[in-house]
Amino acid sequence: MRYLSILGCTGSIGTQTLEVCRNNPGDFKVVGLSCGSNTGLLLDQILEFRPVLAAVSDEVKAEELRRILKEEHKDITTEVITGSGCNITVATMDECDTVVGAMVGIAGLEPTYRAILKGKDIALANKETLVTGGEVIMPLVAPPDREGVHLLPVDSEHCAIWQCLWGERRENLDRILITASGGPFRGRSRQELEGVTLSQALNHPTWKMGGKITIDSATMMNKGLEVIEARHLFSVTPDRIDVVVHPQSVIHSMIRMRDGSVLAQMGKPSMILPIMVALYYPDRGPELIEDFDPFAAGINNLTFERCDTDVFGLLKLAYEVGTAGGLLPTVMNAANEVAVGRFLKDEIGFLDIERVVKGVCDKMSGISDGMSIDSILACDREARQIAEGFIRGL
Repeated sequence: MRYLSILGCTGSIGTQTLEVCRNNPGDFKVVGLSCGSNTGLLLDQILEFRPVLAAVSDEVKAEELRRILKEEHKDITTEVITGSGCNITVATMDECDTVVGAMVGIAGLEPTYRAILKGKDIALANKETLVTGGEVIMPLVAPPDREGVHLLPVDSEHCAIWQCLWGERRENLDRILITASGGPFRGRSRQELEGVTLSQALNHPTWKMGGKITIDSATMMNKGLEVIEARHLFSVTPDRIDVVVHPQSVIHSMIRMRDGSVLAQMGKPSMILPIMVALYYPDRGPELIEDFDPFAAGINNLTFERCDTDVFGLLKLAYEVGTAGGLLPTVMNAANEVAVGRFLKDEIGFLDIERVVKGVCDKMSGISDGMSIDSILACDREARQIAEGFIRGL
């Protein structure tokens, strides 16, 4: 039995994690939930799973949820908390042994860090935690096959790489091949991207995800973040990680061994499976999704392409930033979060996202504070301020 705290419980990964719990009540107990402001869905989750704690970042929404529980659901004992440290409280609560990190952005970093210090295993779907804090986080966790705190990758690509490495000696790993659908603008020219609309960018051909990650997929920044994440998870330098555009999204990633063997993990494009792989590790859980049929229509021809980094410049930038390391990935991530947020409000153009991120990285390229959670968060704040100023100047 795993006792779960789910950070980001109303998002795509959070709700699918709860689907796993719903179908396997003898294996999982939900003791903590957290969300930003979607208290309507959170209320339904509280009534079904009855956690000990529920955190809501929006203080007004938290108070309204407390009122509803008190007046309409007096049998529910869930405590609703709010405030700046509420996610950390849920991540570190005594009743929890595993934290599902499904929050969006750098907001997931400190709760994950504090949970690790408290001895909690982490099922991690939040890329930004390792992109910004990998140099701080990874020394605190043990390899999956050793005793200690475990970090279990939920991200589809990294879960695939992780599974391919089971039973393999890491020194035999030659390259990592991260697959990408190519997003909604695969094959477009740079000129064609100038006129992209918000609705077009949100129309992902394969996955149904939240707004931030969907836009990151459209710009290919999502793959850039995954390259940096893989660098930390698997101790491989970025120059040994390739991004392979694979529109069918059947192969979720591959590894190449030093003898030339290529191992791939395949399956339907569903996040249920990587969630289950992480939560049941080192065992395998029961089947919860439809069988993968290699003869099904639409996946009988698998294709692979290079990503054009002249068109999708953020992927090229991410390789450069990931190689440099230190605080520069935090700068890139912060600028990207600000720019994507503005694009989601239809306040800047699609290619302006790249212009902002590159501009902020250039301005802060010399940053060299020591690596700690405090220095990362301070760097994040500074980069956001610079990004906002850059946007005003567009």
